[in-house]
Amino acid sequence: MIGLLIGIQPSMAQMKQSKDSTELVVNDTLVADSAMALIDADLEGGDTAEGGGLHKLLKSKFIEGSAGFMSLVALALVIGLAFCIERLIYLTLSEIDAKRLMQDIDAKLTEGDVEGAKDLCRQTRGPVASICYQGLLHIKEPLEQIDRQLTNYGSVQIANMEKGCSWIKLFIAVAPSLGFLGTVIGMVMAFDQIQTAGDISPTIVASGMKVALITTIFGIIVALILQLFYNYILSKIEHLTSQMEESAITLMDSISKMRNEE
Repeated sequence: MIGLLIGIQPSMAQMKQSKDSTELVVNDTLVADSAMALIDADLEGGDTAEGGGLHKLLKSKFIEGSAGFMSLVALALVIGLAFCIERLIYLTLSEIDAKRLMQDIDAKLTEGDVEGAKDLCRQTRGPVASICYQGLLHIKEPLEQIDRQLTNYGSVQIANMEKGCSWIKLFIAVAPSLGFLGTVIGMVMAFDQIQTAGDISPTIVASGMKVALITTIFGIIVALILQLFYNYILSKIEHLTSQMEESAITLMDSISKMRNEE
């Protein structure tokens, strides 16, 4: 009997140990499942926040950073972009196949068809065709006089291409200046809050500085955006200017060749 009890006790101990191990595994599994559920919930929450849109974040920051100065910065961005878009449309429409045009004009002049070359220039848009037309109008004058006319009219065309660029440069300078002005005023307001509270609390200082610096951030972003557009516009102007110069030289060569043949 004693031996039987002694044999049963180890078995019961083993069963108890097995039961405890099973409960531990189950608890660990439940904890792991709960952790994974929390992680999934956080990820879904992050996706939802991102899915809320960048415009909501910008709107909240816009409201935080003194609506008066932020409105001025936004206005500078809108007006500056309007000038940029207008210049881009104008310059894009001014681009043509200059080499093909000069080949056609040279063919007309070789045939002695000056009026046909003029009609070809009138039917083609852009400063290259315009400068060639001005040269053909003075085709009977000496070559030095034609070259002078091309140079003078080329300056006029370059001025037309650069029209409005001064306003873009103005808004590039104004946007960060407005941001800095808002920052200075925000810092003054923060110091006024510190003086009113009578205590340099980190909360008061941090909130005031945050509002002050937001205007500077937006001002710099606006300036960078307008600067990118401005540099692209300058590259288009330089490309058209080089086309005008090459076309003027080609036109002078064609006129000289026509006179030599005559």
